[in-house]
Amino acid sequence: MIYTITLNPSIDYIVRLDKLVSGITNRTTSEEYYFGGKGINVSCVLAELDVDSTAYGFVAGFTGDAIEKGIRHDRIITDFIKLPHGISRINVKIKAGEETEINCQGPHINERELERLLQKIDRIANGDTLILAGSIPNTMPDDIYEKMLERIKRKDVMIVVDATKKLLVNSLKYKPFLIKPNRQELSEIFDVEVKTEEDIERYAKELQKMGARNVLISLGGEGAMLIDENGSKHKAGVLKEKVINTVGSGDSMVAGFVAGYQLKHDYAYALKLGSVCGNATAFLSGLATREKIDELLVKFEQTFGY
Repeated sequence: MIYTITLNPSIDYIVRLDKLVSGITNRTTSEEYYFGGKGINVSCVLAELDVDSTAYGFVAGFTGDAIEKGIRHDRIITDFIKLPHGISRINVKIKAGEETEINCQGPHINERELERLLQKIDRIANGDTLILAGSIPNTMPDDIYEKMLERIKRKDVMIVVDATKKLLVNSLKYKPFLIKPNRQELSEIFDVEVKTEEDIERYAKELQKMGARNVLISLGGEGAMLIDENGSKHKAGVLKEKVINTVGSGDSMVAGFVAGYQLKHDYAYALKLGSVCGNATAFLSGLATREKIDELLVKFEQTFGY
């Protein structure tokens, strides 16, 4: 079983305007909403790929109820902890020429509720996969990922970490199967400016020395690079279509990579499927769908020859 963790789920409310003017009432041209959180996004794309997962995390209030109901799928087991107070956050994304985001804090999570989550982590067994994705609420200890990984360190669990600087670096001692920094995060981790392909490869291998088995670097419009645990470098390009939405593209890449590797145990194929899923999300208003993934797999092979 694949388990995803979303510590601070959200409803992402997207509003579109011709122009945003402060100090007056603005009228939207359209609105959309999506149930978000990086782990949830991974579970949703895995479901499109016919892969089962269990979604762990915290929800609260009427928005938490909506999130649970909204991601209901035959392929997703929702096993969230329902908090007694507060509401799950609503993040507002304002698209008016340029994009402005207002990300809310979410509910308070106390030590008792945190322990309930850790007890769920204890259920993860040999052969399972644990995906830790995203930032943590400011009410939680900054070593929460380490606490989770400590609970399973003696088990044969495939660990995937998609997080920022400290959360990512501190997880490396648990030898994660996969980490997914982007170019900027590589720069921040090593306090250097990562520019060239050689720079990317060099610092990815440094992360491997620190414990990571496979390092997948997302490069935005330049595609992605994988340095696998055997020392081989793989690259994937980007298909040319209109980019509608980049939110969730990285999570979709993680889902596709994990699903692809579990299907064929081949790193080149895993990178291809991950890249296609990331592209599919970027070319849609929401997350990647099976229809779009299948369409882009054909285009990817036609364009790049593999």
